[in-house]
Amino acid sequence: MTAAVIRRPSGLPVPLATLERAAVVGVLNVTPDSFSDGGDFLAADRAVEHGIRMHADGADLIDIGGESTRPGAQRVPVEEELARVLPVVAGLSAQGVPVSIDTMRADVAAAAVAAGACVVNDVSGGLADPRMYETVAELGVPFVIMHWRGHSDRMADLAHYDDVVVDVMRELSERVDGALSAGVAREAIVLDPGLGFAKEADHNWLLLQRLPELLEMGFPVLVGASRKRFLGSVLADPTGEPRPVDQRDAATDAVTAVAASLGVWAVRVHDVQRSRDAVRVAAAWRRGSQGE
Repeated sequence: MTAAVIRRPSGLPVPLATLERAAVVGVLNVTPDSFSDGGDFLAADRAVEHGIRMHADGADLIDIGGESTRPGAQRVPVEEELARVLPVVAGLSAQGVPVSIDTMRADVAAAAVAAGACVVNDVSGGLADPRMYETVAELGVPFVIMHWRGHSDRMADLAHYDDVVVDVMRELSERVDGALSAGVAREAIVLDPGLGFAKEADHNWLLLQRLPELLEMGFPVLVGASRKRFLGSVLADPTGEPRPVDQRDAATDAVTAVAASLGVWAVRVHDVQRSRDAVRVAAAWRRGSQGE
């Protein structure tokens, strides 16, 4: 059986629009408190250097975030978020590196696109800022709608589902309807199941197991499992101690390879080189040939 064509959103830069495999999205957090790389790239010059290096290592898109969404994280003022992300967006864009902006704020999305970002990635799926849908419609860029139920300081209390896959799909459909009503083009929308956001470990595994159902919704899909807690827990040592964050890349690569083989549009990862290799293997698997 021939593998299904990978759906991708409209409006991507040519290098991304012509990929014949899953796109590798490199995570670049310019925050002091993100769970994996918090504080590592808070200085704009270091962040730009790291983004250029990730791009050289195989990242097709660099996702820049200025506000941590780790469990328990508090929000930062919009002025601080703008000050963190805009120099990095502008610096990478000036070097020809495709950039997405990871934000829940319409003002940040608009400013970042003006500075060169080509994708808006909203982990709240448009719920955190009532102006986000309208803003993205005006910007005319691809829009990632993630499944989300509440901010990081309370999302652990919201992880209750009748059937996590059915519930997530229904709630994503509601977000899509809101975006379409505001004028966002259907072909610009990407869905993200929101692994780790108001989800317990088993919720995440069920969403991954039933990923084909999410793909059948007819939109491009982005999967962001990289180094998350549920990977650490499945790799716990005999005492039950979860695998440390910096030792979860092999598990991330396994998720990347399977998700890419199923036909997701993109995987969002910290370790670019290993994930690039994983999606190339998955592409060969899907094609049934080595290809190019």
